[in-house]
Amino acid sequence: MTAADVLVETLLDWGVEVIFGLPGDGINGIMESLRTHEEKIRFVQVRHEEAAAFMACGYAKFTGRLGVCLATSGPGGIHLLNGLYDAKLDNQPVLAITGLQFHDLIGTFTQQDVALDKLFMDVAVFNERIMGPTHVENITDLACRTALAYRGVAHITFPVDLQEKEVKKKQASSRNIPHHTSDVNARSARLPDRVDLERAADILNQGKKVAILAGRGALNATEELEKTAELLGAPIVKALLGKAAVPDDSPYTTGGIGLLGTRPSQEALEDCDTLLIVGSSFPYIEFMPKPGQAKGVQIELDPKRIGLRYPVEIGLVGDSRNTLRELMPLLKHKEDRKFLQAAQAGMKDWWELMEKRATRQDKPMKPQVVAWELGKRLRNDAIVSCDSGTIATWWACHILARRGQMHTLSGNLATMAPGLPYTIAAQIAYPNRQCVAFVGDGGFSMLMADFVTAVKYKLPIKVVIIKNNTLGQIKWEQMVFLGNPEYGVDLHPIDFAAFAHACGGIGFSLEDPGECGRAMEEFLAAPGPAILQAAVDPFEPPMPAKVKAEQALHFAESLARGEPNRKKIALTTISDQVRELI
Repeated sequence: MTAADVLVETLLDWGVEVIFGLPGDGINGIMESLRTHEEKIRFVQVRHEEAAAFMACGYAKFTGRLGVCLATSGPGGIHLLNGLYDAKLDNQPVLAITGLQFHDLIGTFTQQDVALDKLFMDVAVFNERIMGPTHVENITDLACRTALAYRGVAHITFPVDLQEKEVKKKQASSRNIPHHTSDVNARSARLPDRVDLERAADILNQGKKVAILAGRGALNATEELEKTAELLGAPIVKALLGKAAVPDDSPYTTGGIGLLGTRPSQEALEDCDTLLIVGSSFPYIEFMPKPGQAKGVQIELDPKRIGLRYPVEIGLVGDSRNTLRELMPLLKHKEDRKFLQAAQAGMKDWWELMEKRATRQDKPMKPQVVAWELGKRLRNDAIVSCDSGTIATWWACHILARRGQMHTLSGNLATMAPGLPYTIAAQIAYPNRQCVAFVGDGGFSMLMADFVTAVKYKLPIKVVIIKNNTLGQIKWEQMVFLGNPEYGVDLHPIDFAAFAHACGGIGFSLEDPGECGRAMEEFLAAPGPAILQAAVDPFEPPMPAKVKAEQALHFAESLARGEPNRKKIALTTISDQVRELI
């Protein structure tokens, strides 16, 4: 048995079924072991190591299991970093395995002589270099356990010459007893102290206008959130990564918060006197209640995040679902439902406005139309992956999350490009579910080569590309945040439908809003991997729920200072506002 065999078999002991990666001469020994174990563990070849890391992160997000990616020495390992930071910042358990140069040439300016263990120091919660064949089992067990226990990135870098060495007992030190480690993945009950639960219940019971902020940590607590909201008469505001925590047709939710959120959500946080935060580290503090406005209770698995965004009175350290189950019997049913009813009335008006924006027949087609028509046709088991940019606005506001669906994007890193790799990982994890990427042309084009990965492995993913030939989010930030004319944001057009056909997939093109529904149905029903490119109005602004005076002033300044498309942008914006008034 080689050292690489020990690595692969230890991963099998931890339940790893798939590894995303790209071969290279720095991992030849590992690749040979994967070949000889191919009936037990699947290797998915990608076209770029960054995509492999995103796939590992997406796999972890959708399954809760360990995501694993593999890259060669030097540049291969470097390419992993963006996807690994995505996992770090969204607290996903990912193991990165990289090659390293010959163990006795490291640090001698040999080819691809990059000390990847040093490079990965910031991104990883566990980060070690294999020192010999008898070191592999110990390190791999600890790496897997640490990634899962601390919900972060673990990294093992493996010198290439050690990978193919036979494991012999005499190689071990006297203290390194064979098989002294374990593959047991232990979990605690993850429940807070009873006294803290009672103190939290007192605060929530005394509140007259309670709001709940739910994030990614509450994704497994849908029923408990709704029952708690019913008891407290509280609207549930959702952070972006918590989009699927409660379905959007729930009578208790006001949808998202922040620049991509709803007006009722913003008003709920502005007016509440008590705030219950469940599994969220929502970073946009300016949208939270002002310190001192509301008393706070926070449920959080990670103790260091208690009080991170709002000065809460009580922190309940524990799993969201289990903690809410312990908390609910201590809560009193509030007879006064005015606060919740006001939020519900606001949401009725909000959805009418969203539907109005999404059913317009203007040409060029509005991006909201595409999102709305897609959302209506998604299956209840759909897994939807989005990208960063204006695309996230259309996803957040116009694709309603239904019970049973999963939705995600890069949350705290907010990187472009993970939409396609996430979707590939989702389809591999759940072969029978509908897996859809909803992405912009800028983000998709960064890693578009990996569409052929879906073709190669016959993965029936569906990719909707909102094509506006611009880096839209950057354009609007230049104008609205700084008052500057747009610069450097135009993209040269790509025919993504032709690209899909060139890869061996199916491509669709859409420009007419009147044809959007029919085209969407044909696209979703297509066999195998498919791309639908939807050409949309590049001047449609991603409007926040409430426009601040400062933002309006900067917008006007950018037009006055020579914004090259000022006439079209002004006409589009004014037309939108007038249409919503009549």
